Amino acid sequence: MEDEVRPLPLSALQHYLFCPRQCALIHLEQQWAENRYTAEGRILHERVDRSGHERRRGVHTATALPLASERLGLTGVADVVEFDEREATIVVRPIEYKRGRPKAHRADEVQLCAQAFCLEEMLEVTIGEGALYYGKTRRRKIIAFDEALRALTREVIANTRTLFEGVETPAAIYEPKRCDRCSLIDCCQPQIMGKQRSASRWLARQLQTLGNE
Repeated sequence: MEDEVRPLPLSALQHYLFCPRQCALIHLEQQWAENRYTAEGRILHERVDRSGHERRRGVHTATALPLASERLGLTGVADVVEFDEREATIVVRPIEYKRGRPKAHRADEVQLCAQAFCLEEMLEVTIGEGALYYGKTRRRKIIAFDEALRALTREVIANTRTLFEGVETPAAIYEPKRCDRCSLIDCCQPQIMGKQRSASRWLARQLQTLGNE
């Protein structure tokens, strides 16, 4: 990969699939704000944000493990990676910690799959599954890295790279279920910006109509 290509943070993929505008605000404009949800997530991560290793019952656990993929241009840190040594071949599993509960969208799964891509390249292995640990349920959700998820993850990587290379923040689109829980809602102002966008489109249509008369 050429030196001038900017590595994508793994977290950007999750942000992009949740909301491309949020992704741009965080990673291109360097904007950030915290609310109850992000604070809970930060506290949950504190126990795995320090680099360390532990071996228990044949499972070697690494926390805060740096990841990178030169082929895909990715960089980041895995919360936890397990190396299960109980079988003839070591089984590698990335584990990502999340606050709340499993979500309807696949943003968390894409981020986890991208971690698997990095580990596969770094360790020259094939990883079949990982897990998402949710703070509200206090349980792991096993995620299979099947071809459908791998294809979606590759698509999100490509789309996120296009966003980064364009260096342009997408327009605001207000969606209550998504926007009202976003810590960046005051920075984004989706209700105001969305109305301004609608007004601009209406004015452009009027000007086009007048030009055709």
